[in-house]
Amino acid sequence: MVSGSANFSGLLPAIGVFDIPFIFKDTEHAYRVLDGKVGQDMLSKMDSIGLKGLAFWDNGWRQISNSRGPVRTPADVKGLKIRTTGSPVHIEAFKELGANPVPMPLAELYTALEMKTVDAQEHPLGVFWSAKLYEVQKHLTLSNHAYSALVVAMNKAKFDALTPAQQKAIVEAAQEAGKYQRQLNNEALKTQVENLKKAGIQIVEKIDPQPFADATKGVRQFFVSKNGFAEVIDQIDAVRNAK
Repeated sequence: MVSGSANFSGLLPAIGVFDIPFIFKDTEHAYRVLDGKVGQDMLSKMDSIGLKGLAFWDNGWRQISNSRGPVRTPADVKGLKIRTTGSPVHIEAFKELGANPVPMPLAELYTALEMKTVDAQEHPLGVFWSAKLYEVQKHLTLSNHAYSALVVAMNKAKFDALTPAQQKAIVEAAQEAGKYQRQLNNEALKTQVENLKKAGIQIVEKIDPQPFADATKGVRQFFVSKNGFAEVIDQIDAVRNAK
């Protein structure tokens, strides 16, 4: 199965570290972390919930859309009723921005936006496009406020029942396919923005991320106070600063 890393945070709180706003400098930083020791240690932790983590694929950077007006500063987010995932980190981030986060399954989101039950949502562009959320939203900001990885996993008992050669083949295939999937996802971003413009979406393509990062800096301490793993945050920062 393949699912966003945030969807595992209820079973494996440690993986929520990847949901912290602005913890990744850019896509290259995210890939180095996920494909390096930090990411591989996290996949190993999935053993404890009966899953074999195989690889990290690409969901992309999360962007903010809403039906009220352009979002350029944290003040523009204040008061928005925004759909989030169930990740405690995602919820806390929007609380710190002054929004009213409403966790909700994706399957219910289109109707909730259409009926104005919520004003806003945040997803990578690929999800925003494929779920046709642009039909019930007017404004989109390329905020890049958090990166979302996809986790490829399988039943651990089934994996353990395979021969070593089969296990090796499955892991290598998942990782190789991930490189191709990342390439496809990043190429698709170029056309998605243009297609959304053609669909009538008003897009704020550039913002100053620093005010958003400053407004949500408390999320790091929130995560550590609930879960620990301060050393994992330090390791991610170390990869950011490595030359």
